[in-house]
Amino acid sequence: MEPKLVRLGINARERRRMHDLNDALDELRAVIPYAHGPSVRKLSKIATLLLAKNYILMQVDNIISLP
Repeated sequence: MEPKLVRLGINARERRRMHDLNDALDELRAVIPYAHGPSVRKLSKIATLLLAKNYILMQVDNIISLP
């Protein structure tokens, strides 16, 4: 196969992978509690993951502390 065609295929797969990742992060942003609204800036990828991790840890602590 011609190197240019190989590169185009690789680029297309990477673009699709990044779209899938961004879609998943958008879904995660929709379910974790933080301020939503037109004046609130969208969380970065790392901020989204850190907030989700901390939220999960907080929920675990809440469950553990139940009587």
